[in-house]
Amino acid sequence: MKSRKLSRKRSRAAIVTATAASVVAGVAFAANWSAGAAVVDDPTVNAATKATFQKLADAVFTDRTQALVRGASQKQQTSRFSGDVRLSSTQSHDENAALTQLRGRQNRIAKAGETYSAGSTQVTLDATRVTGRTAKADVTETTTLTYAKAAGKEPKSTGFQAHHELTFKADRQGTWQLTGIEDTDDGGLAVNTLSKPSVKAPATGDDGNTTPDAPRAAITRNPTPVPKTLTGGTYDYKAMAAYAEKYVYNYNPDYPDYNNETAGGDCTNFVSQSLKAGGWKHVPGYVYDYTKWFGTADIQSDSFVGVNEWSWFAQNSKRTTPLANVFQAQVGDVIQMDFDRDGAKDHTMIVTYVANGIPYVTYHSNNTYRRSLASLVASYPNAYYYAYRT
Repeated sequence: MKSRKLSRKRSRAAIVTATAASVVAGVAFAANWSAGAAVVDDPTVNAATKATFQKLADAVFTDRTQALVRGASQKQQTSRFSGDVRLSSTQSHDENAALTQLRGRQNRIAKAGETYSAGSTQVTLDATRVTGRTAKADVTETTTLTYAKAAGKEPKSTGFQAHHELTFKADRQGTWQLTGIEDTDDGGLAVNTLSKPSVKAPATGDDGNTTPDAPRAAITRNPTPVPKTLTGGTYDYKAMAAYAEKYVYNYNPDYPDYNNETAGGDCTNFVSQSLKAGGWKHVPGYVYDYTKWFGTADIQSDSFVGVNEWSWFAQNSKRTTPLANVFQAQVGDVIQMDFDRDGAKDHTMIVTYVANGIPYVTYHSNNTYRRSLASLVASYPNAYYYAYRT
């Protein structure tokens, strides 16, 4: 999550109550969606139509996943849809362009020494809203990519979840055509995403912060190693990694979920929880004071949930030291990114695995498991990177 301006106290009970209310409202809306039909010529959306919406969405994102797999067939799953639900001609053109872009990303990642031998995508339909001749479908994509030539200590796979809103419009014959796809996650960091990552506006004026900016880390490969002891010291870095990998997809209900709550999402909140699981202790105080750090179900300091505030706390408290190169990071270390290089950091991740000199990061917004830094650097070569030894 990026720096924020929002209500300071949010009880878990209030969140649960609001969620329950929205679910009830959603059920009521789903039961009465057809009441919005203005004329008899407006097509209906029944269970079979919704199922076809889901199948087409699955085909779209399966095609995108397969574009990242080395040697995969280029025959598109979406070409099978030519009946009452299909791609519009414009969206078909956009998807062809998207697949070309993703194959280019595959080549860049391969040049960095990483390839995927297989991919699997599943899409679930979460909600459908219909108004006249327009239908909006909310879907969740869950994708797993298998690392090629995984052997020894290398991880076998990486994976992520992403959320999308699909827009369907009915033509005069009542055929539903997919006309738009919008990524609804705050991060925009899934390996097959085409949207630009969320960025934070640079700070203006003097906010009284006297902590110097963290130094940028180099992204060249094979730097001099900087080893660390993972257990038995002040902090348990294996516990940090275990926590992150446990809750990457299924969020811990003991903390608020900031996805879609404010710009930036849940990334820093998630990393703070992981650090806390490995032994970082609360520093109580005023929520806006970046020299304090605490997070519970009811209240969180800005430094617990904000990208830049976390960096300021980490440096001021001496709980971290900067690493000169991102590839020196070890399990439990933290990586941050500034996508547009404006000095305001945009994203926070934690290293949960290391093999053959390659750190693998796990993060929220998008929910991602063991993505290699090689893949991130290849995908975002112009971003600024920051590496913190915890």
